[in-house]
Amino acid sequence: MVCPGHDFPPVDLKQLPVDFAFQAMAERSDRAPARWRRPLLRWLDGVEAGWAVPLLIASFVAVWTLYLAVAYAGGGLHPDTLEAWTLGRNFAFGYHKHPPLMGWAAASWTFLFPLSDFSLQLMAMVNAGLALFFVDCVARQFVTGHKRILVLLLLMLTPVYQFHAQRFNANTVLLAVWPLATWCFLRAFETRHAGWAIAAGCTAALAMVGKYYSVFLVASFGFAALAHPARRAYFSSASPWISAATGLAVLSPHIYWLATTGASTFSYALAHANGDTVSSLGDVKNFLLGLIAAISVAAVIWVFIAGSRLRQLPADFAAMSPGLWLLFYVAIGTIILPILTSLAMGTDLPSLWALQGLFLFVVLIVCGARFQVERFYTVNVTVIAAGVALVAVLVAAPIHAVYRNIHGYEEGRNFYAQAASELTRQWHELTGEPLSAVSGDDSLAFATAFYSPDHPHYARPFAHQYDWGLPRKATLGRGWAALCFEGQDDCSRWMDSVSSRAGNSVRREFTVQASLWGRSGVKRNVIVLMVPPDASPESAAQDLSASKRSLN
Repeated sequence: MVCPGHDFPPVDLKQLPVDFAFQAMAERSDRAPARWRRPLLRWLDGVEAGWAVPLLIASFVAVWTLYLAVAYAGGGLHPDTLEAWTLGRNFAFGYHKHPPLMGWAAASWTFLFPLSDFSLQLMAMVNAGLALFFVDCVARQFVTGHKRILVLLLLMLTPVYQFHAQRFNANTVLLAVWPLATWCFLRAFETRHAGWAIAAGCTAALAMVGKYYSVFLVASFGFAALAHPARRAYFSSASPWISAATGLAVLSPHIYWLATTGASTFSYALAHANGDTVSSLGDVKNFLLGLIAAISVAAVIWVFIAGSRLRQLPADFAAMSPGLWLLFYVAIGTIILPILTSLAMGTDLPSLWALQGLFLFVVLIVCGARFQVERFYTVNVTVIAAGVALVAVLVAAPIHAVYRNIHGYEEGRNFYAQAASELTRQWHELTGEPLSAVSGDDSLAFATAFYSPDHPHYARPFAHQYDWGLPRKATLGRGWAALCFEGQDDCSRWMDSVSSRAGNSVRREFTVQASLWGRSGVKRNVIVLMVPPDASPESAAQDLSASKRSLN
């Protein structure tokens, strides 16, 4: 390539002093592999037989669940995960802060599995494993054999499917839904079969009730269909209209909920639209840099795999199959549309909102490469991914656990279980009854609902989660408790106001201490306010139903 206006000679990557592809070595290895490579090569032989990909994903889920169990030993679950579980305790077609999918998923999981840290850590990693499985469903539309494995391995070397995934919330629930919806859309566009069209509509609706950010994925499907050369055949068929009708039908209960409750979920989402052009430009820059950083390790490894064959990239791009072109338009839409929206409306644009879409670019790069990728490279990347996982479990996880036991977490995760247990003990001592409602600092309240043997309901309506409003006297009369960490001034002042309103409250303070593998750690003081229930039979009868209504 020659730059216009300059006499620079074209760069021939073949002449570079280092061939990053190590192609001769790769070819020799594929012809006569070393003994240690042979078990891995036999595993790669099982890709099309149907067992190699599930084995890889199951191993990934098992190893990284173990990492979470070790790294967060002595520390509670992330507040986002506890919030998802709290929402899901009462089924609804919408909640006042987030669309309902994360609550449904957490409730479904804990209906089948025990309520414990390990159980919800496993849930988070199973969600990541499902995401990788659906990515493979997309990849196998375009490639076979070990290239499918390579796509998954490169994604496993991003921080998305382990560290981002462990915070199960409205963002991470999309990890599995986006590739599933993309796969169904690709099949619906290609086959125009009614079954795939229905599946595309259902999964697009599922993405929308995961997080409204998914509107960019759904809009990208429309953009891709319009930009594709086969658009006439697609739009003249019944497929897109079946998808649209199905999607609206699946969304209709949530739409009805929005219409009858004031659409507070939209209000919460639109609260992020408070910037100006300058701040939006900064957000866009950080958005792109964050996505580049997240995928950088996978990109560097791909450069080493491709080496001098990178010069084929423009030709490979031009020669992509129609299906890959469709995927390309979807990928571009998921980046360009949020950027344009941010610039037009002044919305926030954190890169973590888009991490679930990075698979689109990895699939495009690997599946769009027309050159043969030697199995030598796939084996090497497997070893790298396995090495990273083992170092994480055996070295990084215990170091992280020990560090956090000494220094603690900003949100106080070390103290959740101890604080919930002590509050429950003191409540039983004071009232002789189960604790039914809890409030205060959100993270402590969610944790108490989860860790207390009484599993009280979170008593602050989500519509007023950040208002620090005073509970109704009827709520206090049914029995109620709240917790704050010492030093949380807003929470402490709110307790003073509640105490004045209640009249018969009991305020106490106790110290909790982190513990890890028998070693004591950091300490922190917790302030609790307990309002014993009235003796009124009416207030006792209303207790459970009112606390459930408060979630919605």
